[in-house]
Amino acid sequence: MDFLRPASWEEALAAKAEHPTAVPIAGGTDVMVEINFDHRRPEYLLDLNRVGDLYEWEVCEDSVRLGASVSYTKIMENLRAELPGLALASHTVASPQIRNRGGVGGNLGTASPAGDAHPALLAAGAEVEAESVRGTRRIPIDEFYTGVKRNALAPDELIRAVHIKKADGPQQYSKVGTRNAMVIAVCAFGLALHPETRTVRTGIGSAAPTPVRAKAAEEFLAAALEEGGFWDNGKIVTPSVAKQFAELCSAACNPIDDVRGTASYRRHAVGVMARRTLTWTWESYRGARNTAKGAA
Repeated sequence: MDFLRPASWEEALAAKAEHPTAVPIAGGTDVMVEINFDHRRPEYLLDLNRVGDLYEWEVCEDSVRLGASVSYTKIMENLRAELPGLALASHTVASPQIRNRGGVGGNLGTASPAGDAHPALLAAGAEVEAESVRGTRRIPIDEFYTGVKRNALAPDELIRAVHIKKADGPQQYSKVGTRNAMVIAVCAFGLALHPETRTVRTGIGSAAPTPVRAKAAEEFLAAALEEGGFWDNGKIVTPSVAKQFAELCSAACNPIDDVRGTASYRRHAVGVMARRTLTWTWESYRGARNTAKGAA
């Protein structure tokens, strides 16, 4: 196994172009596990740790440009207001040591359906900035996951950053594991309310071959909130709406039985998380709305 260690982004792109099978490594929290267990034995490792701009982020007017190697700890400490769903997901990642090393770019590159960041990225509506010596493109998060641990990157492309819309409403994240910490998700669920467009987005992890959205559930809930005047009156969402939303989220799953949980349990748990996160996000929306009305 050869070790490539570029000192700049340009050198990294050139190395990836010359060695398309090279596996990028930054935090190493996913890649090294696969290598240590002999699940992967790449011909080349492409070390990105010296590429400084991968550790930078920029808060723009409507979005955040998050460098691929920005750690989960940095997200928790600095971007909680702009990216609340991703900050909550970051809290659930493994241990403090891994949160200090791992980043969203690694989650995306590995593309495991159990990656903790994926549900939050789907719910927020992210775009992946991919680059090669041929140029740069942005891949919508809905098009990024192509199969089990497969993504839409070309062989010569690297992930440079993720563009994530700043939250315009409450976001939540929930994860079920076999213990409270240092655990791979049995299943996970992200929910984001977007009051500006009166839409809803979801993200489901570890309950299908890829991270997925529950689009039928999103459409149902957005219609129910609009038809019931909930966005304007701020009333509590009725139990029947919450129940139907949860059932549609469960139906969006296509899980398997494995050592962490059964398919039926995953479907059930996703429904429970969907109902709970809807309750939490809507209470946050109602609280913010009532506060704004009081101030006015």
